[in-house]
Amino acid sequence: MAAATIDVAGIGNAIVDVIAHADEAFLVAEEMTKGAMTLIDAARADQLYGRMGPGIESSGGSAGNTMAGIASLGGSGAYIGKVRDDALGGIFRHDITAIGIRFETPAATSGPGTARCLILVTPDGQRTMGTYLGACVDLGPEDIDPRVVAAAQITYLEGYLFDPPRAKTAFRRAAAVAHAADRQVALSLSDPFCVGRHRDDFLALVAGDVDILFANEAEICSLYQTDDFDTAAAAVRDQVKIAVLTRSAAGSVILAGGVAHKIAVAPVARVVDTTGAGDLYAAGVLFGLTRGLPLPTCGAIGSFCAAEIISHVGARPEAALDKLIASAGLV
Repeated sequence: MAAATIDVAGIGNAIVDVIAHADEAFLVAEEMTKGAMTLIDAARADQLYGRMGPGIESSGGSAGNTMAGIASLGGSGAYIGKVRDDALGGIFRHDITAIGIRFETPAATSGPGTARCLILVTPDGQRTMGTYLGACVDLGPEDIDPRVVAAAQITYLEGYLFDPPRAKTAFRRAAAVAHAADRQVALSLSDPFCVGRHRDDFLALVAGDVDILFANEAEICSLYQTDDFDTAAAAVRDQVKIAVLTRSAAGSVILAGGVAHKIAVAPVARVVDTTGAGDLYAAGVLFGLTRGLPLPTCGAIGSFCAAEIISHVGARPEAALDKLIASAGLV
């Protein structure tokens, strides 16, 4: 088997993020559930965008954010996702390739426009999202480039993308290609509401196709329909090789080989915006895994990446993560 030439290939919703500050009253007035991601249609996206305050626009999406973290850490990455040949699609393609991530998925020439995520950040740092998926719903198995997947040490699947029916087939195709090439498959559950919509399909995917699972406490509890974290952790332990479970301020736990590695949070002076914290934590862990580092070190790298991202507005790192983890003595 040929050696891998890409560290991580991410597959996800190619979305342009629009991030703005908002107060609690705005969320109430707009009937938005604080801290959740809600799917919206084109008309609602236009309406909400018109009522938001000034925003920062950049290429985003959960897996896109993770790939930006991989690049900042000094890793190599590729991305598979669907955009339209419109202005927002051009923004996404320029942004992700400018940071060194390979993105060759052809743009759609008809149909819905490029997806956008309208992110409202409240004073406590929580983010509430309204997402118009647009062209993302058209990603299918034909968009999975087998050369990219086979060349990557780890193929990372974004759970948010599981909503469109054809994406389920795309995920399974990617997993089959990766495993045929003796590579690993990672999955992020992304959101407890997403898990609730597709629980049976997620359970089947985790048990049959996933080597490395990322989930926060709410997501893993939703997957196994329990309110108890320890019960959920016990349920997933034998389903995957590695389960990476985050618990916000309580840190994280990495389960593998019958051992639970507890990971502390990294220090941060002030929480400004939690957007992308889980995405960058995943980037740190994936980067460590591609370097063959011990699991506690992988978790510590993830924690430092998450701490950097929550210290400012936006889901892309402002500091060079490779220098950050080097100064912390993690590499």
